[in-house]
Amino acid sequence: MDKLRFPFIRKLVHSSSLDLLGAALIFSVCLFRSFHETIYYQGEIQFGIPIQELWSYVMKGAFPLGIFSTVGAVFSLLSTRLIGKQNNIGNVIGVLTTVNSGVIDFMFGNASAIITYPLSFFIMTFAVSKWKGGEELKSRDWRYYLIIGSGMLLGFILVYLGAYLFGGRTDTVFLNVVAITFGLSIGANICSALKYEETWLSWIVYNIVQLTKAILQLNLANVVKYIFYLFNAAITLVDWLSNGDVKNEMQAVKS
Repeated sequence: MDKLRFPFIRKLVHSSSLDLLGAALIFSVCLFRSFHETIYYQGEIQFGIPIQELWSYVMKGAFPLGIFSTVGAVFSLLSTRLIGKQNNIGNVIGVLTTVNSGVIDFMFGNASAIITYPLSFFIMTFAVSKWKGGEELKSRDWRYYLIIGSGMLLGFILVYLGAYLFGGRTDTVFLNVVAITFGLSIGANICSALKYEETWLSWIVYNIVQLTKAILQLNLANVVKYIFYLFNAAITLVDWLSNGDVKNEMQAVKS
């Protein structure tokens, strides 16, 4: 039976305790900072709405932005962890959280979310189909670089086009941060769907830039989430590169 090069790293990647730690960390910080008291009402974000008054605001047409953002952050984390474990359920959850994230991103001023997140939804659905069909880990080739480059180009085109068509925040720094993160996510998600071993290198860069984006949006839940994501992406990169496909490990155990 072939031995794993870094069994401790694989244990971390597949650790249920680390799943719970990440989810609890995000949820606790959101509660501590009362992020659940944030709503989108009458065309603007409002903070500090007492929990007992939330329902009355919802009945008036308010969107409980903080609650959806917190729940979305937790499930997005679990999706990423499951994908790192090479579990297709992570992709399925990712399809659902993409819808939630798109709505929240739009409300925080990213008008281009109207045209960018449908593409992300399609890519995540593609990933579900590819993994269900038995996609296996592979090393990078010329297609990997083409995907990364094309993703960045498409990211800038769609973000700036969305800002031009739909308005929202149009300051250069904000648009560039959004374009870079979206472009990275396009390439990383496609590479993830095709199970390239180097996928998580893209996610490391993505998470660094996402931290900047989250700070600009004053989205505390995402700030905490992406700090944890950096650590998770690093250990998962090592696991995919060094320890290989989970299916191979399972087959080795059976033999």
